[in-house]
Amino acid sequence: MEKMRLNKLISHNTRYSRREADKLIKEGLVKIGNQVVTDLSTKADFQDKVYIKGKRLYKKDHFTVIVYHKKKGELVTKKDDRGRKTIFDSLPKKYAHYLPVGRLDFASEGLLLLTDSSDVATKLMKSNLERVYYLKIDGFVTEAMEEGMKNGVFIDSKAGAHKESKIESMQIAPFLGYKIIKNSPTFSKLKVAINEGKNRELRRFFAHFDSNVTDLKRVSYGGIDLGTLKEGKSRFLTKSEYQSLHDFLHRK
Repeated sequence: MEKMRLNKLISHNTRYSRREADKLIKEGLVKIGNQVVTDLSTKADFQDKVYIKGKRLYKKDHFTVIVYHKKKGELVTKKDDRGRKTIFDSLPKKYAHYLPVGRLDFASEGLLLLTDSSDVATKLMKSNLERVYYLKIDGFVTEAMEEGMKNGVFIDSKAGAHKESKIESMQIAPFLGYKIIKNSPTFSKLKVAINEGKNRELRRFFAHFDSNVTDLKRVSYGGIDLGTLKEGKSRFLTKSEYQSLHDFLHRK
């Protein structure tokens, strides 16, 4: 395992957020071996014998994955310094240490996977597994949009990106597939499948063609479907979903 920032190592394997991990470090409650660590830039892995309040931090040998139906207006983060609602306000407290697999932005909804394994979260986020979304956009689905979905497109502006994003440009790969459900001058609806997880990728794609995504809902990730799961609710994976996930992780 590659060494990572100490606050990230703690956050990925405990109930603490990175901000809370920083506070623990500053207060002298974290040790590596017998040495108290107060430098926030310190990097470590499990071989370094990290202790939090005297308890050894261990890497999990097993993992659990859950499906959560994220609601609009929730942030995918453990804590928000502005007091806004997060997914962990809706999830049962026993999942407080789980890691989200990728993100859905504040205005988006739908399927979100969470796991208690940082390794599993990383492998899933970096994978090319299929992600399926339903979208509603302003105006027509144009020929240029269809050409972009079929062949990919290079975006050289921050239109559609989060205002604090530092990513000036983005290469978007061809979509795995798309279906136009409704096409009208006021708004259109689509079902799309992609296999990348770039930040606000779909919003930036359609903004490139001067269209705004007004609704975005993820309904599938790597063959794991949202189904009839209600907003704000969670479930465990089925046996077949776990088997498929294990098969994928073994291949990786």
